[in-house]
Amino acid sequence: MTRRLISSGSPFEEVAGYSRAVADGDWVFVSGTSGYKDGAIADDVAAQAEQCLATIAAALVEAGSSLADAVRVRAYVTEAAYFQTIAPVLGKAFKGVRPANTTIVCGLVDPRMKVEIEVTALKRR
Repeated sequence: MTRRLISSGSPFEEVAGYSRAVADGDWVFVSGTSGYKDGAIADDVAAQAEQCLATIAAALVEAGSSLADAVRVRAYVTEAAYFQTIAPVLGKAFKGVRPANTTIVCGLVDPRMKVEIEVTALKRR
């Protein structure tokens, strides 16, 4: 089995000592991913969720997988009411795939962040 580290290019990955994703054997583990892109983040929670998934999708593709290969999704939101807003975004991304999903209400490390998403997927066979 080969362990492969995948970066999104975020300088925070180096500072905090983590990878955007780790591909190991048949599995790909994508770290919690925020809605930041190029140092900016939308105020809208749905837009943040869409950007989270775009960043996750790119990491999965680099690892030889895709959103269609997801088996587990964890979404972290800063307010319970945000679930109603991000649910259709998740539904669109995972339509037909229907991975196991847990949504947790919690604080996040940056007050501008309203949602963070992590994914576990299998590599394509």
